This record gives sequence, structure tokens and C-alpha cells, in this order.
Amino acid sequence: MTAPILVFDSGVGGLSVLGPIRALLPGLGIVYAADNAGFPYGTKSEAEIAARVPALLGRLVERYRPQLVVIACNTASTIALAHVRAALDLPIVGTVPAVKPAAERSRTRVIGVLGTAATVRQPYVDRLSAEFASDCLVLRHGSARLVTLAEAKLAGETVTAADVAPELRGLTDQPGGDRLDMVALACTHFPLLAAELAAAAPQPLGFVDGGAGIARRVAHLLGAATGQGVPLPGRAVFTRADPHVDALAPALKGFGLDSTEIL
Repeated sequence: MTAPILVFDSGVGGLSVLGPIRALLPGLGIVYAADNAGFPYGTKSEAEIAARVPALLGRLVERYRPQLVVIACNTASTIALAHVRAALDLPIVGTVPAVKPAAERSRTRVIGVLGTAATVRQPYVDRLSAEFASDCLVLRHGSARLVTLAEAKLAGETVTAADVAPELRGLTDQPGGDRLDMVALACTHFPLLAAELAAAAPQPLGFVDGGAGIARRVAHLLGAATGQGVPLPGRAVFTRADPHVDALAPALKGFGLDSTEIL
């Protein structure tokens, strides 16, 4: 049997990346790993993430022997991607804040980067903005609340536009925010709240994320023929057992993750 790929996040945000991968490569074996014992990453220090992520991925790779790893987490990618690539001898696909597509689609030349606090403060975002959005005003807002709301939504709790509206105002209330027209969702949890964010928008806003681009990158690295055929059942792996994991089971099944285990 062909080795699976490993999709990794601090929680369920990486499901917004897993979805496009499964749509493009339905016959690919999937191990989805969520570091819920370390959740959330967005409020941790760079040093904590740079130490934790490579060590944990080393354990996961040793156990599941994947052919490729997707770090489906902007915070982990912007901080720890180089460390992981140095530690593991297999292809590693990171998650890049979608600054480039946001700038390409913006008409007003004002774009937003909505991510965790740890992601939006990274120099990596500065470099992306300089390279791909040099003629744009780039507004940033870090939100831990949206991560929590995305986790709650997938566990079956009700999340409304009113719940997410204050986080959008973190962008639109900044100077120039009244001209904002495109928002890069720079946390993989946030596309899981796409409907609520669109409903809460105080002005016409477009939202972009990196999920489809990551799926295409995986397909390119594995080869066109890999991952075609009958959809295979996947497994979800968590780093800690807790009631939230049980509550997530129906949503996980919706993403083709039929079994759950604890690392």
C-alpha cells in the first residue's frame, strides 16, 4: 500500500487544507494530526513553537511513515518550517499567508491579513507584503478568538456572524480600513468560518486562503497519478484525549477521517 501523507495542525484548522487535498487526490491515504495538547499555537512564543513542532513531527513521522508532510498551520509554518525541514528527510509543504492572491484581486489596494497574533507579527509577512503587495496598504489583525470559534463550530456549537464581527472590525477600524476589499485568511482555522465572516463583513470583502494552492503543490510533488481512485478512509490523531475530541467525531467523518486515536 502507498504510504499516506501527514497533515499537521495545532487543532482542526488544517481541515480547511485537507478538504482541497482530498478533493484533488481522493485516493491518497491521510493521517491528520492535531496537537491539541499544545493548542493554541497562536498565543505561544516563537521559541516554544520552534522547539515543539519539529520534535512532535519527528514522533509522528516515525510512527506513521508518511511520504510527505503538510504543515497546515500558518503559525507553525512561519516559525518552524526551516527547523522541520532540517530535521526530517522527506518533502515538507508549509502554509503561506495568502498575501499574493489578496493583492492580485484587490481593486482598492487595501488588503488585510487576518491570522493569529504569532503569525501577523512575523517578519515573513513583511517579506510577502514587500514582494507581492508593495503598492498596497496591508492591514494586520491577530485573533485568538476566531481559532476558538472555529473549534467550537466543528464540535457542533452554534457560531454566528455577531460572534466573528469584532475580529473583522480589528481590520476595518484601522486607518484606511474603510477601503479594505480583500482579506487573506492567514490561519487555517479561519476558512472554516467563511460563511460567518462573509455575513459579518461591514463592507464588500473578498476572502482568500492557501488551501487550493497547497493541494496543487502536494499533487505536483507526488506526481499526477498518485492519489487518484477510490477515496480511502483516513485517520485523525490527537496528542491528548479530552471530551472535545469526541465532540469533533462527526465533523472529522465529514472530512473522510473515519477513525481517531491518541498519540
